[in-house]
Amino acid sequence: MALTARTSLKIGLFAALGVATADGLYALIATIGGSALSNGIELIMLPLQWASAVVLIGLAARTGATAISQYRTRQIATRADKAPLSPARAYLGLLGITMMNPITVIYFAALVLAGHSTMTSDHLGQAVFVLAAFVAFVRWQVVLAAGGALLGQALTGPRGRLITAMASSTLITVLAVHLLISTF
Repeated sequence: MALTARTSLKIGLFAALGVATADGLYALIATIGGSALSNGIELIMLPLQWASAVVLIGLAARTGATAISQYRTRQIATRADKAPLSPARAYLGLLGITMMNPITVIYFAALVLAGHSTMTSDHLGQAVFVLAAFVAFVRWQVVLAAGGALLGQALTGPRGRLITAMASSTLITVLAVHLLISTF
């Protein structure tokens, strides 16, 4: 959103596709890895689900705390260089940043291990899951880019970033609580 608000919808869409590509790759890796590990971890699945829920709650708390801290200090992300940003550079830059983000890796590992008991074990079902996840990621990222283009500074200012981060934290927490409830 912030990138689109600062540049253009085209740049924002390419950046969004970079993020969605990384998330789709992580969904694929986590699904394949989760399938390979599932036979060996059946005995410890319940503790892993609880640990996954704790990780998700920790991520939600960290996201919320960071958002509140940044809101209080009014930190706004800015680009250090002023070189024009091309669509390819936006795509590759956001793909790289997302792939290198350890939080993304932890989130997908927790999500797949937590939900493995409800995931289908056949290859077609896994392929459908990965494709559906990728499409969902693309759609969400396009919504964010479009939101940045339409609402610009209103959503990318300190208050807008706080609201979106807190909504994200709340959603992650709800998913973690649902995971905990499903273990009973």
